[in-house]
Parts: sequence; structure tokens; C-alpha cells
Amino acid sequence: MSADRGVSADQGVSSDQGARLAAGDRAPSLSLKGTDGPVDLAALSGRRVVIYFFPKAFSPVCTDQVCSYRDELPAIAAADALVYGVSPDPVDELSRFADQFDLGHALLSDPDATVAKRWGAWGPKTVNGQAMVGLLRSTFVVGPDGTVESADYEVDGRTDATTQLAGLSAR
Repeated sequence: MSADRGVSADQGVSSDQGARLAAGDRAPSLSLKGTDGPVDLAALSGRRVVIYFFPKAFSPVCTDQVCSYRDELPAIAAADALVYGVSPDPVDELSRFADQFDLGHALLSDPDATVAKRWGAWGPKTVNGQAMVGLLRSTFVVGPDGTVESADYEVDGRTDATTQLAGLSAR
């Protein structure tokens, strides 16, 4: 696997991607270990939850993305929402990442991409001109009733948190 959490498309690996979600869909299950312990989306019923998928801890764009969520945490909390980042990295790597950047929100480990596939956040992509299959930088807002309020795929990691916050503020 490359540092971008994908495999070359010419390696004959199936994308094994799930269907993309859309607003109004029921949010798929999500139960993962994370930097603050296990998280189960079902246990968060009644809360609005932002879930963003990022490919690799410590990579430049991923660092920008998670730090922008850190910087927007007060405004996200004011919008009565929780935020979780999901990556294929192991929990210990995510813990080092969260500690180094003092993130203030939990990062969840999806090492076999089971959850990413269920959420449609795994599939074909191009990185540095090379076609591969891997994690698609994607963000979802799940409403208090468990339905997807927004589903954004292949987001810009540098502006994702600001974009999501604007959507939360408009709700």
C-alpha cells in the first residue's frame, strides 16, 4: 500500500467500493476504535455528528484538514455537533498524530476500510497522476435522527472544515 492509502489500479485490485450516500439516506453503521476509546454512531443518536475520512496521518493535506477541524471545534460545538475523523491508520499512529497537533477531537481507525467502503469513501482515485484504489477524502453530516444531512466526496482537505461549518450554521 502506498503512503496515500491506496493500491495501484494496474495491480488488478477490485475497488470494492460501496454506493455513495446522499442527503436523506440512513447513515450506515460505524463502530470503530479511536484515540478516545471505541465510538459507535448508534450511541450518538440525538446528536448531530460530522464524520470526515482522511487517507493518512502526518501527510501534509491530511494534517491541514484535521487541524482545520481542531481550529473550528468551538464553532462546531456551538452548532451542537460532534466531530470525528476516520483513517486507515492504526490507533497508536492516530494517537501520536492527535497528541502532536493537540486536535481536541477523536480520530477513529478503520484499518481494513470496512467502514469507508460502507460509506462510499473508498474507490478509484488518481494521486500524482497514478490511478489507484483507496480512501476518498469525504465528509458527512449525520443528523440527530441518524439520517445523512450532507455527503461530500473528494473534498478539499484545506477548506473542508470551513465548508462543513457553514453548512452546520445554516441548519
